[in-house]
Amino acid sequence: MQATRRKGVKSSGGFLNNDNTVGYLFALPFILSFTLLTLVPMGLSLYYSFCNYTIGASPTWVGIGNFYDLSKDTTFGNSILVTLQYVAIGVPLKLVFALLIAMLLTKPTKMQGFYRAVYYIPSLIGGSVAVALVWKQLFGSRGPIVGAIQSMGAQGFNFFGSTAWAFLPLVLCNAWQFGSSMLIFASGLKQIPKDYYEAAEIDGANIFRRFFSITLPCLSPIILFNLIMQLISGFMTFTQAQVITDGGPNYATNYIALNIFKEGFAYQHMGYACAQSWIMLLIMAGVTGLIFKTSSHWTYYEN
Repeated sequence: MQATRRKGVKSSGGFLNNDNTVGYLFALPFILSFTLLTLVPMGLSLYYSFCNYTIGASPTWVGIGNFYDLSKDTTFGNSILVTLQYVAIGVPLKLVFALLIAMLLTKPTKMQGFYRAVYYIPSLIGGSVAVALVWKQLFGSRGPIVGAIQSMGAQGFNFFGSTAWAFLPLVLCNAWQFGSSMLIFASGLKQIPKDYYEAAEIDGANIFRRFFSITLPCLSPIILFNLIMQLISGFMTFTQAQVITDGGPNYATNYIALNIFKEGFAYQHMGYACAQSWIMLLIMAGVTGLIFKTSSHWTYYEN
């Protein structure tokens, strides 16, 4: 009888003591939030992309009508081109800044921790509306930067009045937020064995040769990670373009995310905006896939 009871207690408590069950219970908040806040909205967005839909009204199925209209929409086509331009210029510039500062901060100093915190602050506040407004004043027609340029003889120069230069303040604002990439680069630099540099110095390699033959190859997996993360962030750029330029002048900074926002909330073309968002997702997936496909030719793994 006692053996039966013990066996029953053991079997009833086995479910609660199962490692998989405990793991699922701890993961349940994330699973629910990911399902309700990511998977379900994505599914609805995919459905609405095939509908003529306005917030508050019932969706009307139109099939591929939205995507067909997108193929003839010159504004959307222009938003893709200017976004690719922004990503192609802004992301490499940001990574170069991050790597340069990381190399400077890996040198042992008493204020090393303080400097890292100071350089990381822009990444915490860089995407805010307040910083975008400050940036707008700095590069505005009456701002100090434009004033300095005009004092050197470029009279009438205006960043936000030129389709050729309007993107530059947005690129610089993005590059200024290099803190997260910098910390990742700094962590990677510490993992490079010092023996490599000592052997290179013995062989007479100068600082540039050591950088291109040791530092970059050893950092290539981290460069790949930062590149992918910053590409995704670059494609989703919205706050700076909306606050600083509002897509102007003449749609020169009308990036995809901003164009989607305008179509969905300003013009109430929510189904059309959902179709644009899925095209944006496909472009991001294509660029990311291309980078992963080619990474085997330039990424070095020690093992």
